[in-house]
Amino acid sequence: MNEQHAGQAIIDTLVLHGVERVFVVPGESFLAVLDGLYESPVETVVCRHEGGAAYMAEAHGKFTGRPGVAMVTRGPGAANALVALHAAWQDAVPMVLFVGLVPIADRMRESFQEFDPHAWFGTQCKRVMVLDEAERASEVVAEAFFAAGSGRPGPVVVGLPEDVITRPVSGVLHPLLPVGEGALSSEDLEAVCAALNEARRPLLFVGGQRWTPEAATSLTRFAEQNGIPVVQDWRAADRVPFDSPVNCGWLGYGRSDATLALFEEADVLIAVGALPTDVPSEGFTARQGHDRLNILVNIDTGLRGRSGAVTRHLIASPVAFAEAVAGLRLGREKEWDAWRSGGRAAQQSFTALPVPEALSATCPGTAHMGAVLGELVKRLPDDAVFTFGAGNHCIWAQRYLPTRTFPSQLSMRNGSMGYSVPAAVSASLASPERLCVVVAGDGEFMMNGQEIATAVQYGAAMLILVVDNGRYGTICLHQEAQFPGRASGTRLANPDFAALCRAYGGHGETVAANDEAAGAIERALHAVIELRRPALIHIVTDPRHDLP
Repeated sequence: MNEQHAGQAIIDTLVLHGVERVFVVPGESFLAVLDGLYESPVETVVCRHEGGAAYMAEAHGKFTGRPGVAMVTRGPGAANALVALHAAWQDAVPMVLFVGLVPIADRMRESFQEFDPHAWFGTQCKRVMVLDEAERASEVVAEAFFAAGSGRPGPVVVGLPEDVITRPVSGVLHPLLPVGEGALSSEDLEAVCAALNEARRPLLFVGGQRWTPEAATSLTRFAEQNGIPVVQDWRAADRVPFDSPVNCGWLGYGRSDATLALFEEADVLIAVGALPTDVPSEGFTARQGHDRLNILVNIDTGLRGRSGAVTRHLIASPVAFAEAVAGLRLGREKEWDAWRSGGRAAQQSFTALPVPEALSATCPGTAHMGAVLGELVKRLPDDAVFTFGAGNHCIWAQRYLPTRTFPSQLSMRNGSMGYSVPAAVSASLASPERLCVVVAGDGEFMMNGQEIATAVQYGAAMLILVVDNGRYGTICLHQEAQFPGRASGTRLANPDFAALCRAYGGHGETVAANDEAAGAIERALHAVIELRRPALIHIVTDPRHDLP
């Protein structure tokens, strides 16, 4: 590269790494980087809040498998982005957050918006890197992308001192650092085969990151050809299709008792990408015996978060494992048929939408989510993408919305609210040909619903279902369990969500009765698919029907 400022070198390195867009809330601390974006092929998506921008970057990492990129300013901007870093850290999602910093000469002087990025972010990301030498700008970016994507993926923070990024640099851009997938040795594969050949009740437990559509398809084929039931991790129910004969549900909040029983009763468990962390293991209580045969296929050498016995650890990504077992036929599918079919039948019953007659007792002036989803599911394409954040409303999405391809489910495993709309913006921009459906609670939506403005500005289209029960429903549920009849600090007074979406430039409707759902969904889908506009359906619900 010819002589240019370090901010331009950073952007040129992003281009070299195949970055198509960055999610930004601008700040005076990284003006040289914004200048580098001015004539760049990288699309600059200007967001309305740093939390929304960082969530979009996290969702991009989940959706594409490549690090999502967000840029925020120092101090308050960095603080607002921390929530998405925590989500990416707990979900093992590749993400790079660039943060403008005070000039080097102003450090440790309580200067305007000064903070210590190592102290703030050090426990919630894989690396914190500060660019103190302009000539290393390209190298630092390459190292950040490598750290974010290699091994157990996660977020990386790159601090950019305001003065350093304006300094001139020259030389060559740093090349990409390849990320290894790990591998199964011949001994590893023999161990897998030996365990399965002796198994009476085998089970695959899948989830985590480092998947590709090809790996998901290949693993599904392996499971189906061999008749091995599959259980998926919480908020990761798109690795094996919703309708697959081996799909026996997911673990975690909202799961069925039958799925947990499979997990407990399996005599051989092969966990691919997923780990028995606290949520799928029911708070470190399920499948904890030291006599259990558990083979963990995970690229993380530290197995961070796992619980229970480990019989064998195969250091490989889901991609490497799927390739290794692609042609493996064990010939025992008939022996395992009753085990598999029982789990599958239970899951089919669990995910069957309630019949309309069962929903007629809804309180006047409200609609039942079962009726709304029943109308929606009839109209969904097979490659629809679903996004949701945290709250009771998520169980409706997790349980009933059919994930038929990978990736098709973007959600949070750290219980973070405000994710659903930003995630849909990110997915719609990455794959505009696919329908994005958001399921948000009234509390969850209000935390980042303003990113509808970003969606309109950049042509992202999605259908947003806002479930309005007038309260923080999950907390109310816990209060009723511990302090019956004494709900406190959980009531909400909500705006007209449909009018709010129209004010942003989208399509908005309100559904307050079951028979209003079909027409509202038809019109909303027309706005999303034909007009490329966000559409919101405000669903007024009875709090007594929060859960399926």
